[in-house]
Amino acid sequence: MCAVTFQDYYRRIHKRRYYPYTISIFPSMNRTQSTKHLMKAANYDQSRMLQQTICHHRSSNWTFSVSWGYSVHIYEKIMPRSHLIKPIQTFDAWVAKPDNPPYYMFNTRSSVKDSCETPHVFFLESIGETWNKNEVTATYTRSVVRRLPGCPIDGNHPANYLNKIQVYSRRTKRTEMDRFECCDIIHTSGSNKAQVKLRECFTNEKIA
Repeated sequence: MCAVTFQDYYRRIHKRRYYPYTISIFPSMNRTQSTKHLMKAANYDQSRMLQQTICHHRSSNWTFSVSWGYSVHIYEKIMPRSHLIKPIQTFDAWVAKPDNPPYYMFNTRSSVKDSCETPHVFFLESIGETWNKNEVTATYTRSVVRRLPGCPIDGNHPANYLNKIQVYSRRTKRTEMDRFECCDIIHTSGSNKAQVKLRECFTNEKIA
């Protein structure tokens, strides 16, 4: 059996009859432009494409959720991985929903207007290699201003002023797809940029 690449999978979706009814996944782009933009990331690293990596910036009480090659979410409080692996429901069913949940074959989270639960959203702007070609660097920029107050939990810091996230990953492909990657966050207080460096998790690192 031959392996199906991410590009092949997405092309098959593109040819399906329901593709014309989908909406663009990137702001300010139509469906065709969005597909080509997503493929730019896949051309660099299919093994990480859309893989979720979650890490925390403890001094600010921020949680970063990276969907590699697509988006970065920042939450203004420490959020557990078990909660964030459930996607926010920003979509509808193709057919009429059943009368009672579950509505899908996977668990979802409802979209809420809560400043502690609603993320700041950044979308992929560009992708390339570092000068020594050892890492892939992807730049994500803020889509829209969240227009919510800061999370009121003591010790938390607003993230409204951040407008650019740079994510670094190793140039080598992932081989164990059933394992999470971990990451470190580099941010100087007051800076409108942050860096996220993906890495293998340490042996005793808590990732729950």
